[in-house]
Amino acid sequence: MDIDIRYFAMIREIVGRAAERREVPAGATIGDLFDQLAREHPRLERLKPVTMLMVNQEYVPATHPLTDGDEVAFIPPVSGGAQTRFRVQSEPIDAREVEALVAHPGAGAIATFTGTVRDHGRGRQVTHLDYEAYAPAAEKMLAQISDEIRERWGIEHVAITHRVGSLAIGEASVVISVASAHRDAAFESCRYAIERIKEIVPIWKKEHYVDGATWLGSEHDYQVEIGRLSR
Repeated sequence: MDIDIRYFAMIREIVGRAAERREVPAGATIGDLFDQLAREHPRLERLKPVTMLMVNQEYVPATHPLTDGDEVAFIPPVSGGAQTRFRVQSEPIDAREVEALVAHPGAGAIATFTGTVRDHGRGRQVTHLDYEAYAPAAEKMLAQISDEIRERWGIEHVAITHRVGSLAIGEASVVISVASAHRDAAFESCRYAIERIKEIVPIWKKEHYVDGATWLGSEHDYQVEIGRLSR
């Protein structure tokens, strides 16, 4: 298949051209195409978490299949594009890349929380998890949590990335990074963010066991269920 590709801003400078036509194999996705480009131009790898993908002038996920004649555009962060710090994605999360979104010269501390998939839950053996999200709304709520942190602690540098799809044991489901002048505020903000994610962000978790599966509510609801907390 022949695909037309357009490059802009920093991505254009990295690849050294504004546009090209490229042949890709049948069944390739736009994510496959970006990975191929990143192998050719390793500097693109660090932009992967913040690059938006577009096919025929519409935003698509990395899993979107390409067809002959498609026009692809890789959209780097735009001016003022702080929203790229709050992402819901199907690709694995690199905690160091999330940290890079908040690092700044005035930071005395960068605290990063990584939530991972454990092999047990609710007294049962877990095989894997499925996460589903209303992604546009979820990203807005992640940005709202950052606004709340700014109002409460005066911290401007927060980034949150959450996975969706099927996650194996040990994989990161969410990464929260906070950069602040002082460590106490960074630690407290990370804790606040994960608790607020459970409360207001439209992301749902299905826990799979060796003998079945169930959709889960918040951890608070579970603690109520087993009698550790009262409503």
